[in-house]
Amino acid sequence: MVTTTRAEKRLEAGWFQRLAWAALGWFSLGFLVWVPFLYVALRRGRPSDWGACASFVLYECVTLPWAATSNNDDGDAFLGVAWFVTLLVATALLLFWLFDTKTPRPPAMPMYGQPPYQQGYPYGR
Repeated sequence: MVTTTRAEKRLEAGWFQRLAWAALGWFSLGFLVWVPFLYVALRRGRPSDWGACASFVLYECVTLPWAATSNNDDGDAFLGVAWFVTLLVATALLLFWLFDTKTPRPPAMPMYGQPPYQQGYPYGR
């Protein structure tokens, strides 16, 4: 049995990028809500990311024909609630749970008042 250990891929994003991806879903009226999830799935490749992408693509494939074939003049109330809840869930996922937080980097220079690190014999001579 061969097992391979791959390094866990991270996809870090700042708040501006997260807001831009969330705004794409809202400004496209939900038609492009699947695009950020496809981007994450292609970049990171986790099965959960592909599942999220597939669920939003399935949402589009079901709601678009449903809305096109609806005979109601006022629209379908359930379809409107489903659209609104879907966009809220997608926004919450994009803003808080989908992207990894940025890892803090150590300072390049020592902090003020700290002596610089000296490489040498660890037991002191």
